[in-house]
Amino acid sequence: MAQVIERIGDMRCGVGESPVWHAADAALYWTDIPNRTLWRFDPATGATATWTLPEMAGCIAMTADGGWLLAMETGIFRAARLVPGQPAPALERVATVAHGRAGMRFNDGRCDRQGRFWAGTMVMDMSLAATDGKLYRYDATSGALDVMRETLITPNGLAFSPDGRTMYLSDSHPTRQAVWAYDYDTDSGTPSNGRLFIDMTAYPGRPDGAAVDADGGYWICGNDAGQVHRFTPDGRLDRSLSVPAAKPAMCAFGGSGLDTLYVTSIRTDDSDLLSGAVFALQPGVRGLAEPVLRG
Repeated sequence: MAQVIERIGDMRCGVGESPVWHAADAALYWTDIPNRTLWRFDPATGATATWTLPEMAGCIAMTADGGWLLAMETGIFRAARLVPGQPAPALERVATVAHGRAGMRFNDGRCDRQGRFWAGTMVMDMSLAATDGKLYRYDATSGALDVMRETLITPNGLAFSPDGRTMYLSDSHPTRQAVWAYDYDTDSGTPSNGRLFIDMTAYPGRPDGAAVDADGGYWICGNDAGQVHRFTPDGRLDRSLSVPAAKPAMCAFGGSGLDTLYVTSIRTDDSDLLSGAVFALQPGVRGLAEPVLRG
């Protein structure tokens, strides 16, 4: 049976990233990084809403009080609930990041199953292949922002297994193209025993943003290949779904049954009229509720 793919809205993001399904709002949120914009889509009505940000936000996460956490250029910020038709709420900086060089920002990130926030940084000029990127863990209870991994180029693909005991991390730079798995101590929030999970040079596309389904399948966007791949927990390719844009950026499960896979993408040029669009697919599996920041 042919895969049904629906385009949502008519937006074309510069870099659509970090889609998050907000169950209480029954809406999808995501960030357009270079355009410093947050987006909201209501699948029941088809309505969209946007909010302009003062800095680029690489990723977003929900907070337990209904607001948002944003990893931006200069640090991590909290904001109150986003309300369509109202201006963006004021941002409160909760952690400042000291980048190793100029021209850096946060990129991919999310909360672990215990509500700690993880996000990586990168040098925006990918042609430099600079290894100044770091992976940070933010604990809202203590306020600590700790460096957990270094020498990354383009950190991506951050995800956690259903039981929270495996952490996944990718580096999507053309010179890396790898996904690693780590044993994850859920009490301390510490990864260990890192090992190669997927060598993406063997599959179409570079590894970008990811999601995990209820059965533990790891879904990773194949950037440059117009595909989203599902790998089993033991690292075997299970299936690949195509999207009508060359650069899918990140995927997330949403909808009332968490059975829709939303995929954001990166705008290339006007010859690819669907680049930068957001798509909805029916993958045949259910996802997991996105964890929220605790503390």
